[in-house]
Amino acid sequence: MSDMDMGHTAPETPRGGASRRDFIKGVIAAGAAVSTSAYLFRTNLAGQPAGTGERLISITVNGQVRRVDVLKQETLATTLRYKLGLTGTKLGCDRAECGACTVLVDDVPHYACSMLTHTLRNRKVQTIEGLAAPDGTLHPVQAGVVAEQGFQCAFCMPGFVMATVGYLKTNPNPTRQELAHGVSGNLCRCQDYDKILTALMKGAELSRGA
Repeated sequence: MSDMDMGHTAPETPRGGASRRDFIKGVIAAGAAVSTSAYLFRTNLAGQPAGTGERLISITVNGQVRRVDVLKQETLATTLRYKLGLTGTKLGCDRAECGACTVLVDDVPHYACSMLTHTLRNRKVQTIEGLAAPDGTLHPVQAGVVAEQGFQCAFCMPGFVMATVGYLKTNPNPTRQELAHGVSGNLCRCQDYDKILTALMKGAELSRGA
């Protein structure tokens, strides 16, 4: 049970000296990797014989053309995380149910775990690492999450942010109910959805003013 659940306000500055706000901002900006032993064995790419069913393709990720060897059955989530090092795209259910791996493909939200990389030639992929401006300025939706501290462990946060960014491209001024429907394909296991939605609505507000 968290301090908030018990009616206490969590201290802004933990023992390590860094504020909770700084920590959340760092996670959002970098899409920090969350390592678990399950991830080490989630893919058997390392065990594949060299060259078996592989092909070298070019995909555009966060505005850069990347050349990568992919297997026919390789998902975009696997390619992003394990071959391109973009660990902000999380693997949760790995079966298109939780939305943790949401990225934008041609500005439309998609589950990266259910897309085959080799189908993405000549298409534009954007991950959470590609949202911030070159000078480090956060995207308005990221800034909204920082302002409202809308997530607890933040594992699902990149997926929610990417789903929101994609939704706002089609509806830049949503009601709270409309935005809730827009990100309904994303799940969180440890947080208050109302607080998450408040943070995302703040991001929508900041986006209109950007």
